Amino acid sequence: MLKTLFLPGAGGSASFWKPVAVHAGLDGVFVSWPGLGDEPPDPAVGCIDDLVSLAARQIREPTALIAQSMGGYVAIKLALAFPTLVKSLVLAVTSGGVPVADLGGCDWRSDYASAFPNAARWIADPVEDLSAQIPSIDAPALLLWGDADPISPVAVGQRLASLLPQARLRVIPGADHDLARTHAEIVAAEIRHHLTTMP
Repeated sequence: MLKTLFLPGAGGSASFWKPVAVHAGLDGVFVSWPGLGDEPPDPAVGCIDDLVSLAARQIREPTALIAQSMGGYVAIKLALAFPTLVKSLVLAVTSGGVPVADLGGCDWRSDYASAFPNAARWIADPVEDLSAQIPSIDAPALLLWGDADPISPVAVGQRLASLLPQARLRVIPGADHDLARTHAEIVAAEIRHHLTTMP
């Protein structure tokens, strides 16, 4: 099986994906984001592109990326940068580089700042709109969404599904932005199926 790289959202913790990985019987590299959530800062990390560079160090062989929320933006950037090495994508409740506010997503920044008062402020900076570049990604993509997510509503997943040439959107009823935690067994089964049946 491919090397698997697990990317968390703005919570930053490498432990985020571990329950799903256990249910799916997967091992891999679990990345944390310095300065985000409760993770200690790194003077070398001062913007989201630095996170892309940090994760890029792990891509030296064919790799599957499993990413949540902000991590999905990083995953899209990595898929664009390493088209021959990123062989598979799993994107959960992410902007993925499309304008979320235009599709009904709420602003998460104030709630995030309250939950993580010591997190780096650059996480609230706008990110690049990657809509025009996403159709060049030909890696098979599984898109996991919850129909009760106010931050990244299903319309965002539908937009990504329309842009990615090989995408399947799975909407989990009753799930919200933490679906990888609240619906870990369902998410794990979907990921396992995706990784074992893709061409």
